[in-house]
Amino acid sequence: MSPLLRIGCGSGFSGDRIDARGPVVDALIATGGPAALMLEVLGERTLALAQRDRRANPDGGYEPALEALLRPILARCAAHGIPIITNGGAANPRGAARAVLRLARELGLPELRIAVVEGDDVRGTDALDDLQPWEGDEGAVLDPAQVIAANVYLGAAPIAEALRGGAQVVITGRAADPALALGPMLAHFGWAEDDWNRLAAGTACGHLLECGSQVTGGYFADPGFKDVPDMHAIGFPIAEMDEDGGFTITKPGGTGGLVNLRTVKEQLLYELHDPAAYLTPDVTLDITAISLAQEGPDRVRVTGARGTPRPARLKATVSLPGGWLGEGEISYAGPNARARAELAGRTLRDRLPMLGIQGRVRVDLIGIVSVFDGDAGILGDTDLTADPADLRLRLAVATETKEDAERAAREVLSLLCCGPAGGGGARTRVVDRIRTLSFMVPRDRVHPRVTLLTLEDAA
Repeated sequence: MSPLLRIGCGSGFSGDRIDARGPVVDALIATGGPAALMLEVLGERTLALAQRDRRANPDGGYEPALEALLRPILARCAAHGIPIITNGGAANPRGAARAVLRLARELGLPELRIAVVEGDDVRGTDALDDLQPWEGDEGAVLDPAQVIAANVYLGAAPIAEALRGGAQVVITGRAADPALALGPMLAHFGWAEDDWNRLAAGTACGHLLECGSQVTGGYFADPGFKDVPDMHAIGFPIAEMDEDGGFTITKPGGTGGLVNLRTVKEQLLYELHDPAAYLTPDVTLDITAISLAQEGPDRVRVTGARGTPRPARLKATVSLPGGWLGEGEISYAGPNARARAELAGRTLRDRLPMLGIQGRVRVDLIGIVSVFDGDAGILGDTDLTADPADLRLRLAVATETKEDAERAAREVLSLLCCGPAGGGGARTRVVDRIRTLSFMVPRDRVHPRVTLLTLEDAA
């Protein structure tokens, strides 16, 4: 067994750069030795959208760009023994696996071994009988009849099982993001499932990798304060993990971005509710004793992660009907643009109750107030800036019916003639919404399972 395992991350979310994986795979091949590639494409919002897609198409519901992500690298990874682990199965891991098998046949890879990890979807099981609201949704009451989907965050053990069984591609649904990296570590090093400090180190490593380029300068750059070179060609991260749990974060040579103490610190703290007790399905991670050292250009050494036993309950995302959203946007430019846009906003707010449209209403003046303003538009009355050269008015209305959402959005189009002078570039959109809540599920009511699929399953 090699004392070092390299894990590259080629995607940090659904919608990430399609060309990001190439340099990572090149680097893993060039350095040789045991390696794995993780593709993280699933968030709470993404899973809700996938559930909506699967309702419309039972064969869909997985990451829509999965084939595009894999096509340039699948054959090369298979040839060099680099397994690919992805949560691109989303709401339909088997559907995703069938799509990858079809791609494998097209690429002349008939022997490709694909494993599917299931069990995260707990609809219709007793896992929903003893739920506790997660602290962020405290007080939430669940009506089982309204549940569209309920997906538990699975850990790394089934991923490791799939890899030990010879899988070259592992496709999961809802799994904890760090588990995509921890799974290959368990399979390679043979760490015990109660070796808390090593599990903590692997989880910390996965947490640093999970958002892709965020640890290599993406979502970090702030010109003049935190400068990042060549962001157009930013390199995605690679972790070099030791058997004892120490690891180094780096990136492919010749790529843009950077890896330094600040990029690693920012990503390490990303989304941590409690640095001393970050709850995951595999371990409770404590980062308070972690030490970072700059080993060289674009190389940061990470040591000192500590772990305690994993929580007794697993987090579950429950998807419920969320009504409809009607949106519209229109631009105003030139002298007095702000006053004309504000008049358009008041016109919309007055029109909606006149038409009997009920729902939550938000009007934004993008370029004046949008990110920090409330639904009531309080900041719109504040003189935050001089009259801008141009800005964009946005209306958003959350309603119970599609008809009301469509009527609300159409009111923005009506401003082209019925609104203030100079409005243009109007667009509208109407979508059905899925609302998500988080609950804690008893661990013993969740039963992950691993299935190895063959080319015949692609039919």
